[in-house]
Amino acid sequence: MHLHILGICGTFMGSLALLAREAGHRVSGSDAGVYPPMSTQLEQAGIVLTEGFAAENLEPAPDLVVIGNALSRGNPEVEAVLDRGLPYVSGPQWLAEQVLPGRRVIAVAGTHGKTTTASLTAWLLEAAGLAPGFLIGGVPRNFGVSARLGGADAPFVVEADEYDTAFFDKRSKFVHYRPEIAVLGNLEFDHADIFPDLAAIERQFHHLVRTVPGKGRLLVADGEPALERVLEQGRWTPVERFGTAPDSAWHLALERDDASRFRVVHRRDDGGENAALVDWSLSGAYNARNAVAALAAAHACGVSLADGAEALVRFATPRRRQELRGEVAGIQVIDDFAHHPTAIAATLGGLRASARQGRLLAVIEPRSNTMRLGTLRERLAGSVADADAAYWYQPAGLDWTLAPVVEASGRPGGVFDDLDGLVAALVAEARPGDRLVVMSNGGFGGIHEKLLAALEVAHGG
Repeated sequence: MHLHILGICGTFMGSLALLAREAGHRVSGSDAGVYPPMSTQLEQAGIVLTEGFAAENLEPAPDLVVIGNALSRGNPEVEAVLDRGLPYVSGPQWLAEQVLPGRRVIAVAGTHGKTTTASLTAWLLEAAGLAPGFLIGGVPRNFGVSARLGGADAPFVVEADEYDTAFFDKRSKFVHYRPEIAVLGNLEFDHADIFPDLAAIERQFHHLVRTVPGKGRLLVADGEPALERVLEQGRWTPVERFGTAPDSAWHLALERDDASRFRVVHRRDDGGENAALVDWSLSGAYNARNAVAALAAAHACGVSLADGAEALVRFATPRRRQELRGEVAGIQVIDDFAHHPTAIAATLGGLRASARQGRLLAVIEPRSNTMRLGTLRERLAGSVADADAAYWYQPAGLDWTLAPVVEASGRPGGVFDDLDGLVAALVAEARPGDRLVVMSNGGFGGIHEKLLAALEVAHGG
């Protein structure tokens, strides 16, 4: 079958393309503004990409068009699909119908940390020899790809997004997946372009809860009031909580301030306890909590706590999650996907707590739909409290100025609307020992490579 994917370079749709290709389908696709790592993955898989959207991309007519949620009415390729009566489907529906039936599905949901937690879970299952399938909104470096089918009878880990499914299906993506195990990591307001308030997102999370069978499991982070409100709407599945609360079934205790060493205690249903100590390369309390969630999910699939804890030591963070892109003269350039104020603060806090000395220079592009609407802008100034300086990029389409954020933050740096000017300012300021932490949910104009090249010229000799 020939599948043509609209919006193929999105993290979800690109991963879907890899699964379809692995399943034996002919796959093509179109998108605009492509950038790594997804574009690189697709090219390596031999999938033909067309830059831009046009009716001609549908010639000859594919057997099925899979339409991503970034596509709307008025897009020329969408209009051609409808006018010609071509069969079409959303990405989540295709996944649910063609890949997930008969599989033990583990859905990882939450406002933050989905990609890392899903990657951790897949890795723990892989290390235990279970050969899981997965679809993740990033590239786990332990696997080198963002999606694979895995063993026919193996568990399947899916990053479960609350964003809407398609222009013709406004339900959250995750209601399609019907997981046996659902991880609910956290919940706060985001996606202001489609949700009016937090209560609307809570309703979608409850729709997910409604789909988990009674024989399954809900793994829910403690200390999350919004998740408790979700469960109060009704639940029909056993719940295990994880986190730092003393009575949680999966209890986390940090043994270093930077969370690079922590203890996990699993309180079993029979009243007994198992414990494990983890000493790993990641930092940040949020990453330790993600790890505990993954340990609980893997345990539900038969992986012992001891084996899971040992495998965590060999875990490599996904691409764009505190990823070291390069170092010049002791100056590190780190890439992170953080774009919500909570995620920005968590990333900087985790790096600040690490043992490395030197300054943290935050470089932030607020380009998400929520940021463009200005919904959370009053929280941005506080999000950089752990940075020594904050450099803000004002992208096209951001209709409000970042200047008040800079002033309120009290951090040196500034606002730039020219990428070359931003790079020049960073290179002039950087000195050995500094970490330049670049945070964006987009390609940021290739700033990482530009920074490394400019640092090499200025400091490399």
